[in-house]
Amino acid sequence: MKSIWIVDDDHSIRFVLEKALAREGLPVRSFSQTREVLAALEEDTPQVLVSDIRMPGGSGLELLTTVKKQLPGLPVIIMTAYSDLDSAVSAFQGGAFEYLPKPFDLPRAVELIRRAQEESQREAVGEAEKVEMPEMLGQAPAMQDVFRAIGRLSQSHVTVLITGESGSGKELVARALHKHSPRADGPFVAINTAAIPKDLLESELFGHERGAFTGAQATRRGRFEQAEGGTLFLDEIGDMPLDLQTRLLRVLSDGQFYRVGGHSPQKANVRVVAATHQNLESLVKEGRFREDLFHRLNVIRLRLPPLRERREDVPLLARYFLQRSASELGVEPKRLSDAALQRLVSFDFPGNVRQLENICHWLSVMAPSLMVEAKDLPQELLAAAPGAPALTGTMSAEVMPLASGLSGAAAMGPAPLPAVPIPPSPDAWIAEMAREARRLLQAGEPNVWDVLTRRFEASLILTALDLTRGRRIEAAQKLGIGRNTITRKIQELNLDA
Repeated sequence: MKSIWIVDDDHSIRFVLEKALAREGLPVRSFSQTREVLAALEEDTPQVLVSDIRMPGGSGLELLTTVKKQLPGLPVIIMTAYSDLDSAVSAFQGGAFEYLPKPFDLPRAVELIRRAQEESQREAVGEAEKVEMPEMLGQAPAMQDVFRAIGRLSQSHVTVLITGESGSGKELVARALHKHSPRADGPFVAINTAAIPKDLLESELFGHERGAFTGAQATRRGRFEQAEGGTLFLDEIGDMPLDLQTRLLRVLSDGQFYRVGGHSPQKANVRVVAATHQNLESLVKEGRFREDLFHRLNVIRLRLPPLRERREDVPLLARYFLQRSASELGVEPKRLSDAALQRLVSFDFPGNVRQLENICHWLSVMAPSLMVEAKDLPQELLAAAPGAPALTGTMSAEVMPLASGLSGAAAMGPAPLPAVPIPPSPDAWIAEMAREARRLLQAGEPNVWDVLTRRFEASLILTALDLTRGRRIEAAQKLGIGRNTITRKIQELNLDA
């Protein structure tokens, strides 16, 4: 077993930690200066590094930067006196696992080092399990059946129908079918038929001639022409209007179509892959979907299992999504404790893989430390836990509802934010966010994620600044983020205007 390395110029600190860790059966090496650590790294590596922040001959922050370049997966705990707290919080930006304020409670210090040791072991296993995504969608037996089907279809041009619940990854399967087909060098074009108004969908699919209707000032190629020689993915095909179903059937049957307002037939050298979360057989019986089109699409059917049927894939997917979110945000990837991971695995995920992805993005932004504990998970997971206590109490009237805009930036000063009445249920703000999200989505807002994320972040920052009378460092500490992060967010959200 690799050792826990303790770096501190204070002999008493080293002695206390050495004895405490020895009682836990953990091997320890101690150093009084950073240059001793750097020399030792040439021959050995620790499992966890615990370093003081201020020492003669080199600071813990400098050591953190150097070590992270050599061993990016090594958990580093920074010890600091209260006067150094701001520097320690900033150290998170450099990849510190956690900070340990002095004077520290010895059992808490040992527990923290234990967590870091477990994370180091998980990191080593995780490196061996890394896979490329989204090419590798999962290791569950149900997903292996999907992979085998993709392999069998690799040399085929046949039409494929993908069924599965919303958020289960149907487009990823469609892209995999295209990538491994003879048409891989051609374009992959996707269109969600449920997201485009009926009067525009025909033009989107088949294009239009100049002057075909008011506003058609030039000839436009539709998705069938854009996908020439490649694959056209028709998502949510069950929502396609009946008259367009007739036109689609004709294309699939004859390989030809007409642009809106056109008189010359256009050839369609396109492989169609369709997807739906609905039961097409039921829609056929209800007269809402053409039976002949159903049979034309249903040549090969691939059923994509919901995430609750392949729970063994949750750790792999969560790890990937946390890494991708961290890369997009330019921060250190968050890691899940065993308890947090177990909570994720046991959750039913009604929104499937897309919901897990959103949760991981939320954790990358909102979790207070690099190690995500079960208590750090979103309320939707905590409330759904077996035996979870009923939620009671009230929400502070100082919290601004998500539906509000970014106005009120002047509240960063001593003046308090205006009181906003909040319903007594602690879930009221979640319901309000859901209503606002629905309103924006139905209105066709193109950047709903960014809009609501900015409102949420602005609300949190303004409330924290109000509580701290405008003191940014203290507000950052209360929010569990770094000083640089809150400064950057204030600028990005125009809160200092």
